[in-house]
Amino acid sequence: MAQPEITIYSSKFCGFCVAAERLLQNKDLEYKLIKVDEDPSKFEYMVKVTGRRTVPQIFIGDHHVGGFDDLSAANQSGELKKLLESA
Repeated sequence: MAQPEITIYSSKFCGFCVAAERLLQNKDLEYKLIKVDEDPSKFEYMVKVTGRRTVPQIFIGDHHVGGFDDLSAANQSGELKKLLESA
């Protein structure tokens, strides 16, 4: 089964973004990184679809996981595994 697409909306100098990347890397998961501070239109899109102005914002397939705290909680509860399997 192929891994679902994982997208992280991120910015430079963001410790939570680095932590989210590290968590995914430790699980050998590939992800697409979108730097919202390098492209204002990407930031505007992120705010439009999430309603949030902070990074990181993480998606698994079309599912908005949330920020790093949400990703970490999903990992701890087993929800991340379910999301990866169902996406």
